[in-house]
Amino acid sequence: MNNQLSNRINKLPVSQTLAMAAKARALKAEGKDIISLSLGEPDYNTPDFIKEAAIKAIEENYNWYTPVNGYLSLREAISRKFQRDNQLVYSPEQIVVSTGAKQALANAVLVLINPGDEVLLPAPFWVSYEAMVNLADGVSVPIPTTIENDFKITPKQLEQAITPKTKLLFFNSPNNPSGSVYSEEEYKALAKVLEKHPNIYVISDEIYEHILFKGTNYSFARIENMYDRTITVNGVSKSFAMTGWRVGYIGAPKWIAKACTKMQGQITSGTNCIAQMATIAALDAPVSKIKYMVDEFKIRRNLILDLLKDIKGFKLNLPEGAFYVFPDISYYFGKTINGVTIHNASDFSMLILEKANVATVTGEAFGVPNCIRISYATSQDLIIEAMKRIKELLDS
Repeated sequence: MNNQLSNRINKLPVSQTLAMAAKARALKAEGKDIISLSLGEPDYNTPDFIKEAAIKAIEENYNWYTPVNGYLSLREAISRKFQRDNQLVYSPEQIVVSTGAKQALANAVLVLINPGDEVLLPAPFWVSYEAMVNLADGVSVPIPTTIENDFKITPKQLEQAITPKTKLLFFNSPNNPSGSVYSEEEYKALAKVLEKHPNIYVISDEIYEHILFKGTNYSFARIENMYDRTITVNGVSKSFAMTGWRVGYIGAPKWIAKACTKMQGQITSGTNCIAQMATIAALDAPVSKIKYMVDEFKIRRNLILDLLKDIKGFKLNLPEGAFYVFPDISYYFGKTINGVTIHNASDFSMLILEKANVATVTGEAFGVPNCIRISYATSQDLIIEAMKRIKELLDS
């Protein structure tokens, strides 16, 4: 009955990260010892002070429908967080709370993009950006990068990608999947290009802002002439180990925030009441409360890079944020390993899943077909074992 489905769903790709995670779970269920390095999910429990706020909310009978754009008390907490961490002034009326940053991103795309509008995607880009543009009947325009340039676009590349149809730029730093982080100077250089094109908007995805190993994170909206053209997207999933709580949010010009509220009101309405109250506790706490996680992620990053350097054919950069490495593995294209010929990153990723029992994600899902994404949001022991398995397979 697939022919009865809408064109919209038929042309929508399956999320490759979720598909690989599902395949890894299925193999585990068959009894295979799978090490999953595919999902971007911290392996920590949610901090106790956040859980205590949720328990208190339950005891105080927070169980009713919430305002579509979020509790005022949470939007005020987000406003304080933007001021403290990002030097951004967003009033509660400019903030919309959503069921995860993924919904916040989708809302922004759907309220801005008309059929045929072009959306610039610096590659590598998170897998769902392109799908969201697809849903809005927009046209995705990838901007390629290389590992030699730390997977960052240049102002010249940005200028060359812009056409009269360009409406939106997706920007993600620290980046998923590369871990690359743009400096303040790089932000400002890109903004100088955008100054010449006042009808282009920016979605600045800052979900990994606190998982940073060097310096401080910058925001597009801090640049004066970009503030009114930027939708700043964030959430609590990554930095606070709250992936399942599903709370994301935007800070944006009021007219965009109002439109996102209207969109959300017809799809999910307001975000979970208990999760919202827990998020207030998370955002009002000093960032130092999650430093132990960031410190451990840096140790793991250094560990996995050292181990990957011992595996022939992996080309690496130094990711300064998030919890991923994104090695170029094109050395193996055309080679046959364990009877399997590697034509592309998808073949390579499937090979190490089926032959080494290690789950990763193909770089094709992120717009860079020469790479694979490896998450190190897992224990040091599992990282060591996973790299050992991959090395033994490839050495064979």
